[in-house]
Amino acid sequence: MKKSTLFVVPVFALIISLACGLSIPNFDTPEPSVTPLPTGESQGITHPDDNANLPDAVVVNDEGGPSVVRGEVAYTNYFFTAGVAQPVIILEDQAGFIDRDRDFIMPSASQTIGQITSDFFTSPFTYSLALPVEPQGTLRDVDNDGGPDTGVMVFAVAYWNNIWGDPFLEERDLSGGGWSGAYASTRISEDAQDKGEYVGGQVLVYSPDGNQGFPSGFGEDGKLFTEDDPIVKLPQGYTFVNMDVEPFIFDRSREVVMELYEPSGTAMDDFSDLSYAEAFDAMIDKMRREYAFTEYKGIDWDTLHATYRPQFEEADRRGDTLIYLRALSAVIQSIPDGHVSGGFVVNDFWDQVGGGLGFNLRETSDGRAYVTYVLPNSPAEQAGIQVGAEILQIDGKDVTRAIDGTLPWFGPYSTDHARRLNQMLFAVRFPPGERIAVIYQNPGSGQATATLQAVQETESLFASLSYGELTGFELPVQYTLLDSGYAYVQIFSFLDNDLLSIQLWERLMTNLNENNTPALIIDLRQNSGGSGFLADQMAAYLFNEELTLGSTGYYDEEYGGFYFDPDYEDQFILPPENLRYHGPVMVIFGPDCASACEFFAYDLSLQGRTSSIGHYPTAGLGGSVEVFMMPEGEDIRFTIGRAVDSNGEIHIEGKGVEPDILIPLTYEALFGDQDVLLQAAIDYLDGR
Repeated sequence: MKKSTLFVVPVFALIISLACGLSIPNFDTPEPSVTPLPTGESQGITHPDDNANLPDAVVVNDEGGPSVVRGEVAYTNYFFTAGVAQPVIILEDQAGFIDRDRDFIMPSASQTIGQITSDFFTSPFTYSLALPVEPQGTLRDVDNDGGPDTGVMVFAVAYWNNIWGDPFLEERDLSGGGWSGAYASTRISEDAQDKGEYVGGQVLVYSPDGNQGFPSGFGEDGKLFTEDDPIVKLPQGYTFVNMDVEPFIFDRSREVVMELYEPSGTAMDDFSDLSYAEAFDAMIDKMRREYAFTEYKGIDWDTLHATYRPQFEEADRRGDTLIYLRALSAVIQSIPDGHVSGGFVVNDFWDQVGGGLGFNLRETSDGRAYVTYVLPNSPAEQAGIQVGAEILQIDGKDVTRAIDGTLPWFGPYSTDHARRLNQMLFAVRFPPGERIAVIYQNPGSGQATATLQAVQETESLFASLSYGELTGFELPVQYTLLDSGYAYVQIFSFLDNDLLSIQLWERLMTNLNENNTPALIIDLRQNSGGSGFLADQMAAYLFNEELTLGSTGYYDEEYGGFYFDPDYEDQFILPPENLRYHGPVMVIFGPDCASACEFFAYDLSLQGRTSSIGHYPTAGLGGSVEVFMMPEGEDIRFTIGRAVDSNGEIHIEGKGVEPDILIPLTYEALFGDQDVLLQAAIDYLDGR
């Protein structure tokens, strides 16, 4: 898979929610001295004497050549199975690597599909792959003798995630093309400067006759399929080649084992066996190097380390897990990035904000705060507070100051508006049993004061968390036809069943075109993100150009900093013409549109393709993430990918996507019968 914003990244920092065979983008490096020949048969070219003087490969276990391959795939990556509906193990044509062509699309005919023979969702899983008698791979002459030869077919075994089309992998499944760098039988360098060169692993080589040459080692330059490779002659048929030793081992067993490798840059770091202080040291060292927005956020890792390490040391001395968890939580909360999470202390939550007054509130654009929900039989209802009441004071402070001073527990946050919305949630949360004076004014009534005792409840909290209320029964893409004649689609996630998401999206595109639907309204208000690549390619269905979208930089140890591949940027891979929709599009979003959702919203804004509407910008989470393990089973997530636009500017992190049409949040918007933003979108389309 080529890297793409959010979850698909280079092998040296791969984290994905799509974790599958990583293909390497085009670096425009000079091609090695090989002679490409057409796919499949030799086209009648034979040169029986060309390789007569080559030494024969030293073959072990000569049973005539492999007929079946077996192996297992072990993974630790947190996102490996996320969204995957149709995992595949394939015989992967390596002509792209031989040619150093990062846009090479493996021909469907070459893709022999294996069987996954154990539970894919339990690591490791196993596979079996029966080799075709006559493979249909791409022949390449790799003997470096200066003359044209029939050549050989070179295959790796690799894991991929099939999302588009038939069971075989097309350009989008291959993320643009190339060769695998993760979860494949080949091992590639994790140094970005090496451009995805092989450093070991295993391949299967098919020689159509007994007169074809193949390297027996990497040569002095340490690279395969270059002029200094030592060459030997292979027997006809399949040969298993072990590249982890030099000279290579050539094995002709009938059954061979080929494990698929998870590179160290892909595997989840695990500090859980360290002491609390040692784990904290490892955590800060990792974040200091790999966190994507250190300068942008003004984070001083040395000061952070010096401030909190004594607490981790104390936790070790006392053997006190609670001290450790509180320190870990404080560190996480100090990083102003909504993608960063972990260390949530549940007991402290219940003790400090587990009590509710039985209502929640929202601020309108003019700074007034209103009750939007009252819990039945709660202290608020018993005191007579009604939905629509204006809250004037809480605990002796005017409501604005009360909100200002509230610690929002669901942080950290990338943007001020996301933080403010969560402060509203917790402004009416207190320790259970605490008595709070509230001054309010019900609709049509005068001011009143009530002293409410906080009771342990979360219903009022969760009733206010997001626009609408999800049931869990939603499809990832759900749509209908409005009375206006416009189509209305809600995209709830880019991390659901990805195959289903694409099937639903393509069905929508087909219906729009077949029915000449005059316009489409896309609602992203309840979409917390997922796969950036999936989001980008779903946006492509609304365009006619393979637009450049931006790129993402990742820390590379050999490079000594954040590396942006100069030869690769994220871009649309266009679907077939009949699946593209060309009509007007309106997009509705808000601060619950986060991460991959924001990239989708950004993509749709390019070239003025769509218009957007909302009360707020999106959440402002602009990078790809990784998860590592800390003691006591704590998963820590943080941002490792620095996403930028096509001009190299940070465009989402800390900002979000601004709506073209900013609709003030008014009393009527909060309490009217209409969905104000949806109606505004319809009105806008009507007035075009």
